[in-house]
Amino acid sequence: MKTRDLLDKITRKFLLEEEKVKPTIGGYVENLTEFLNSIRPASMRENKKFDTAKTHLQEIKKLSRQMEGKVDQLEEQLQLLEEGDK
Repeated sequence: MKTRDLLDKITRKFLLEEEKVKPTIGGYVENLTEFLNSIRPASMRENKKFDTAKTHLQEIKKLSRQMEGKVDQLEEQLQLLEEGDK
């Protein structure tokens, strides 16, 4: 399968599934990771670029989980403050 065909397939799948469920940062990262894993680089230079991109996606995923945890914590604090005002 050509890279272009693969990209079209992944994009189509992504867009169809996007209508079903509201995507999350983690979902976007997983989709991009899947896409990067499906591409076969033609040279060592491209391979290093893909490896760097994969590493960056792992960091994005890690940071997004930390942010989601912080948002959950802040929402709980806000709820407690709102309950205290009543």
